[in-house]
Amino acid sequence: MTMKSIHKPDSFYGKFERKGGSEPEATHYCPGCGHGVIHKLLAECIDELGIRDRTILISPVGCSVFAYYYFDTGNVQVAHGRAPAVATGIKRARPDSIVISYQGDGDLAAIGGNNILQAANRGENMTVLFVNNAIYGMTGGQLAPTSLIGMQTATTPKGREYQDYGAPMKVSEMMAVLDGVSYAARHSVSSAKNIMKTKKAIKKALQYQMDGKGFSLVEILSQCPTGWKMDPVDSIHWIDDTMEQVFPTSTYKDEPHDRGECPQPAHYDPELVDRVVRQGALGDEVVREHDSIPWAAAFPGTEVEALQIKAAGFGGQGILALGEILAKGAIREGLQTTWLPSYGPEMRGGTANCSVVLSLEEIGNPTVNRSHVLIAMNRPSLEKFEAECEPGSIILYDDSLIDVAPTRTDLTVYAVPATRIADGLGSGRSANVVMVGAFMAALGFPERESFASIVGKLGRSEEVRELNLKALDAGFDAVKTVADATA
Repeated sequence: MTMKSIHKPDSFYGKFERKGGSEPEATHYCPGCGHGVIHKLLAECIDELGIRDRTILISPVGCSVFAYYYFDTGNVQVAHGRAPAVATGIKRARPDSIVISYQGDGDLAAIGGNNILQAANRGENMTVLFVNNAIYGMTGGQLAPTSLIGMQTATTPKGREYQDYGAPMKVSEMMAVLDGVSYAARHSVSSAKNIMKTKKAIKKALQYQMDGKGFSLVEILSQCPTGWKMDPVDSIHWIDDTMEQVFPTSTYKDEPHDRGECPQPAHYDPELVDRVVRQGALGDEVVREHDSIPWAAAFPGTEVEALQIKAAGFGGQGILALGEILAKGAIREGLQTTWLPSYGPEMRGGTANCSVVLSLEEIGNPTVNRSHVLIAMNRPSLEKFEAECEPGSIILYDDSLIDVAPTRTDLTVYAVPATRIADGLGSGRSANVVMVGAFMAALGFPERESFASIVGKLGRSEEVRELNLKALDAGFDAVKTVADATA
């Protein structure tokens, strides 16, 4: 006698202990909710494809946020609507993983609308499960982009009106017209027959990702009895009788392709594209190439392959512009570089800092937590970031404004009167450029052209541009003189 065992998919936890409460075997979803069914279909597909150890499930804000209660896979929770952006980063960093973005209609079609369109248009090799219940289910039953005409919600108590809110958004149809999309289908979980169709679509979408065929999306019409204020059985009938009239279930696109197959224009030149991406808006050719680390002499006895720079000061001092000059000048030097700004809401008068990383190789992380170079333009910045410098680091600080010196003895310190030098040249606003020159001298960038080509474009008049170039040279000379004297 043959017996078939019915059990939870292995991709589910045996007990849902992350959920808490006294019933770890039960889900948290409302009676009649379609999420539980969709979860089971996804877990079965993951098991059948043998990809549990490779799967990373991305869940944003909404009812989908609690997927990590149930799935014994990789799980990453993200901000509202940002699942496609985070999924893109994870998939590019871990291309062998299977990345699944699990999103509701309020999340994907509203606040995350641009995120999903851009990821789909790029043909990111990921799978999106889009749960369409025509309402914001978790946060109070508000109008969603997919809410039907006439549908009563918390924010449309008289029903959705076309003249005020437009028509329901048809996501699958939108996805189907984008070149980067390989697969776009809409199904439902309103009956056993439809559930099997949905499972088949989910499995195909995952298989396409496994085969490297680009972006795939499965839209799933799902009931929300609580949000709709319906009996669970009535909600199933409403999907079949009402939702499907607006959102017909169908396969809207099934054209698997390899990423990068999109036809290129006749004048496409990969070397030119690489050069344009490399230079950005710089305009000219990269002027130098380095066979060795150019700042090696500044850190004797150590190997600083990726130079971590922190520039900090008050808003209005040009801190972020200082970082941009360093980054763009380094590109001209033939270096890899990143620039990451950070500033308070006050802007002018508030705090501001930026992280700049320079390297001969590709840079994996643009953040700077432990700096090799600190450029401090005010006292709070010096006191805050001095402690975060690596031993043997270099500090350049504006002693025109900072009345204390760094206290650590394991650092190389240059007191640069940047503001006083800039005032002497006729504009205190160029103090940040003085610091760029000081950086060049301290780190061993003797070639003026790379950074001067950037500085020489700052300002609306020739007079200002010439002043900035003088500030660059003055900062270089101020540190070079000190460095030569102590050598």
